[in-house]
Amino acid sequence: MIKSLVTGATLALGMATAAFADGHEKTKVGFVYVGPIGDGGWTYEHDKGRLAVEEAFGDAVETVYVESVPEGPDAERVMTQMALEGADLIFTTSFGYMDQTINVASKFPDVKFEHATGYKTADNVSVYSARFYEGRAVQGHIAGQMTESNIVGYIASFPIPEVIRGINSAYLHAKEVNPDIEFKIVWAYTWFDPAKEAEAANVLIEQGADIILQHTDSTAPQAAAQAAGNVVTFGQASDMAEFGPFPRVSSIIDDWAPYYIARTQAVMDGTWETSNTWDGIGPGMVKIGEITDAVPAEVKASAEAMIEALRTGEYHAFTGPINKQDGSAWLAEGEVADDGTLAGMNFYVEGLTGEIPQ
Repeated sequence: MIKSLVTGATLALGMATAAFADGHEKTKVGFVYVGPIGDGGWTYEHDKGRLAVEEAFGDAVETVYVESVPEGPDAERVMTQMALEGADLIFTTSFGYMDQTINVASKFPDVKFEHATGYKTADNVSVYSARFYEGRAVQGHIAGQMTESNIVGYIASFPIPEVIRGINSAYLHAKEVNPDIEFKIVWAYTWFDPAKEAEAANVLIEQGADIILQHTDSTAPQAAAQAAGNVVTFGQASDMAEFGPFPRVSSIIDDWAPYYIARTQAVMDGTWETSNTWDGIGPGMVKIGEITDAVPAEVKASAEAMIEALRTGEYHAFTGPINKQDGSAWLAEGEVADDGTLAGMNFYVEGLTGEIPQ
């Protein structure tokens, strides 16, 4: 994922207190965050993963993090400083850190790097991401049946494949249960900017949307919907349950902790190897937050059935027939999208209006 424009990154030390464990130097694990750890969404969940590493390994690890790091030269500076200060493993948690991660990794071949949501690897660089589009399918399924205006508003961050996949998945599953559905999309060009996110939500509500989906990180759209009244929302990246049981009726939750613990263990064991991980509801990297009783019982039941089918692999969120926006065929009846196409998705599906920004 890519993320926000907050300046003045703040370095914070991990909570471990001893410098050594069992006579051996600690494994030092660094995290570079694009937003503040209190964003209530994306960065908050990554930091929960960091804290889980500390809990799992105790005095055998030391964690450090820098929050609110803009994508660009400053990210490279932060990564370099972490490596110079002895980090053995560095997680860079935003799509826009990709080139900086590769650049710094080339200068520190003995340091292991893990880049979230990117696609460039090296001998000491792995990539990892979650199949958020599975959660978007569930949200679209619920949204299509709860809307009364037939207008769903979508706050999009940046026009990258991850975000486009989410829009397409939500739309396809809303359209499946409600042929009259219309999506209105506002591109916020930020991951975390509460003022911009609130403005986007209010614009969409003024345009008739009574459902707001977001691919941005703050809870500002939830607050805007709450103030507006009868507008449904879904938590993004984190549960955002404080806005339940309404307007937030469910959520996509990113659970990074098992991955962070496993990769830290691999560094400690000397078994770390470059990998490309893309997990979803089945392995538990994507979770669906509680569907509240604000959702009609029959809709809740069908959504839970979809979650189970996604979990077992019985159902794939991109199953044909599906056409591209221009009407050309993409997936035939029963055909399932391949990961390569999904990873590079740069097109809308048929029925969505507007153009993807360049």
